[in-house]
Amino acid sequence: MTTNVLIVGVGGQGILLAGKLLAAAAMRAGHAVKLSEVHGMAQRGGSVVTHVRYGPQVHSPLVEPGEADAIVAFERLEALRWLHYLKAGGSLVINAVTIPPLTVLIGQASYPADIRAQVEAAATAVWVPAARLATQAGNGRAQNVLLMGVLARRLDLLTLESWLEAVADCVPPQTRAVNAAAFSSGFHLD
Repeated sequence: MTTNVLIVGVGGQGILLAGKLLAAAAMRAGHAVKLSEVHGMAQRGGSVVTHVRYGPQVHSPLVEPGEADAIVAFERLEALRWLHYLKAGGSLVINAVTIPPLTVLIGQASYPADIRAQVEAAATAVWVPAARLATQAGNGRAQNVLLMGVLARRLDLLTLESWLEAVADCVPPQTRAVNAAAFSSGFHLD
């Protein structure tokens, strides 16, 4: 059986590192892994999505709509934008942060006021104050790794210790301690 995960957000939030972390963890668990990154207008604050698929055999790198076992959204509007990819009963982890897209910033559109209500009408979500928790763990920039810790708790993949080894493999040596603290914080979030 193949597990399908989408990691979505805005350019600069660390979505690509998060995808590499999940792929490294799945490989540690002995799975075949396919990873596909779509950068779009990432350098201008645009939408970024990483598809991660793992299992005994994986043939395609892309998750189809309605097939995601889990979605990790690094921004609220991105959660709503990609919600149709989540399968019934799938896990939805959302960073409770607002990053207005360019169209909102220049006045061509308005940021939806009812995102939480729209999301919760369709799925059960875990809303994470990732900025606050990552800051408490030692660095507010580690929100991406913290969110992956929240996801890891919902996947039957590895022990916390094995996840932390994957974190150490994916981040620079000088950031290993703070990323391990952020991941552990997310992993233990109820």
